[in-house]
Amino acid sequence: MRKQFKHIALSMLMASTLSVVAQKNQTTLDHNALKSVTEKSYKAQILKLSSDEFLGRKPFTKGDTLATQYIAAEYKKLGLKPGNGKSYFQEVPMVEITSTPNVLLTLKSDANQMTLHNLSDYVVTSRRLQEHVELKNTALVFAGFGIVAPEYDWNDYKDLDVKGKTVVVMVNDPGHYDKTLFKGDTMTYYGRWTYKYEEAARQGAAGVLIIHQTQAASYGWNVIRTGWGNAPQMDLDNVSEPNKYAQVEGWLSTESASKLFKLAGYDDSLLDKAKQKGFKAIPLGIKTDFEVSNKIKKSKSNNVIAILEGKSRKDEYIIYTAHWDHLGIGEAVNGDSIYNGAIDNAAGVAALFEIAKAFKAAKKAPERSIVFLAVTSEEDGLLGSDYYVRNPIYALNKTVANINMDAFSAAGATKDISIVGKGQSDMDDYAERSALKFDRYTKAEGNPSSGGFYRSDHFNFAKVGVPALYAGSGSDYIEQDTSLIAGRKKALAGRYHAVNDEVIPEWNFDGMLADIRLFFDIGYTLSQEATFPKWKDKSEFKEIGEKR
Repeated sequence: MRKQFKHIALSMLMASTLSVVAQKNQTTLDHNALKSVTEKSYKAQILKLSSDEFLGRKPFTKGDTLATQYIAAEYKKLGLKPGNGKSYFQEVPMVEITSTPNVLLTLKSDANQMTLHNLSDYVVTSRRLQEHVELKNTALVFAGFGIVAPEYDWNDYKDLDVKGKTVVVMVNDPGHYDKTLFKGDTMTYYGRWTYKYEEAARQGAAGVLIIHQTQAASYGWNVIRTGWGNAPQMDLDNVSEPNKYAQVEGWLSTESASKLFKLAGYDDSLLDKAKQKGFKAIPLGIKTDFEVSNKIKKSKSNNVIAILEGKSRKDEYIIYTAHWDHLGIGEAVNGDSIYNGAIDNAAGVAALFEIAKAFKAAKKAPERSIVFLAVTSEEDGLLGSDYYVRNPIYALNKTVANINMDAFSAAGATKDISIVGKGQSDMDDYAERSALKFDRYTKAEGNPSSGGFYRSDHFNFAKVGVPALYAGSGSDYIEQDTSLIAGRKKALAGRYHAVNDEVIPEWNFDGMLADIRLFFDIGYTLSQEATFPKWKDKSEFKEIGEKR
């Protein structure tokens, strides 16, 4: 009982302290601006952007033109100036590659062979700008995680020649399985599929296959099938880098990987061996042929950009980002083939509009300029934001920070704010400061092993040294009816990259609006200051941040 009383007393003291701090900070909130953020206008924008009218907002389609023109028109209605000279558009030269692989993949050992089926067992594409890509008799090599990380004393390619061969690698990084390795639960960039492909190409591999595991990847095979199996792949137009990618890139299902190991005379314990430091890659004694036909289309998509100029320091910029694109029209499910992308990411684009309204309604105008950047082709590898940071409209050394909005939670309002990649920069501290004003608190993301910090557009800003924030509602729900929250979560489950990512009656907008107001306040606070946020000492982006 004494321990319980002590706990209650401590909780009351903490609540009292937070209340005092919140009251002290309350005077810094611009209530006029916050009131301009409304459910009515926010919901209406999400419904519009995620309607069938926009055909799933796929780059290079009619939905691309419709969506980008609509966003530009809304910027103009809000009284925002064009962000690229006299234009709201930044052209992004891209290439679309539609790959058609061999339907059956035959894996051959000296004694036996097996056949895998496209889409259900594996997916394969090629980002080479060639109409026909063929790999004959390529040998398969199991290369563990496919990682070369000197700072962690890890090299899966040590003493390995993979030229002409196809490497088979695991998703995520060793820290996911052993908390003493890498960053433990927090995935590093070495765990991302993009890195696996990049490193295989650097090593000279002809092909690369990633073994999909739902828990380690944080998404199911349906995401692989939808995103890689049928959909055209987008890329920036890198004609000058013909060998940037391996000839073929793909995924193996968990079950197919098990069959492959068995054919090679091994079992799934091979995966456990690869999780140990000092693991050496294993030639599997298996060969196969890949054949991919590519339909190549070059065109342009657009980032859509607007600016609200600051008063005294208009050459310093705070950039809000949200990606406007989604998956377009794809494989039909129950007769529906339009991937509307309401949560992902009509909700983020609509938030840009609400935050713009708040800045326009603020009693004191921002001293720094506020940039609203709706980027293209996030779903295809963060391409729009990648192009922007390579071709910045506003000087990167004058860019104060990036606040990225992607996939809000519709489950309800929470007391906590979950910061993806918490501990990277001073932006965490700004988020904490603003959270206190709303009687909220911040914490690290709930699933750091998913590598969320490397999975949305803020990452490209981080890579060039701009402190970036990616956050959202947590799990400490204000609503006390746990069955109600559970019901909403159940209704929202399984909608990521699915045709049913649409606005449904179970959506609760309270948490989404609370997060939008918080994001406004973070940017508004920065807009009144003269200092620049910095990267924290242990951040991997600190060095590049200090050089910009």
